[in-house]
Amino acid sequence: MEKKLIIKMIKNCFKQYYSEVDLLPMTSGDLEELVDRIIQMKADQPTVDLYEAVNDTVYEFLTG
Repeated sequence: MEKKLIIKMIKNCFKQYYSEVDLLPMTSGDLEELVDRIIQMKADQPTVDLYEAVNDTVYEFLTG
C-alpha cells in the first residue's frame, strides 16, 4: 500500500477538524504510527474500505 496516499488521506481527514493542516496536533512520529495502524488494519481486514480505515483511525487518535 502506498504510504504517501495514506498520509495525504490522513491530512485531508484532519481538515474536517482543523482549518490549518500545518497546525496538526501530532508529531511526525504520530503520523507514522497512524499510517502503520491503517496498513495493519487493511492487512488484518482486507474488506475494510481504506477511506473508512483512515477516518476511524484519525477519530480514535483525536478522541483517545
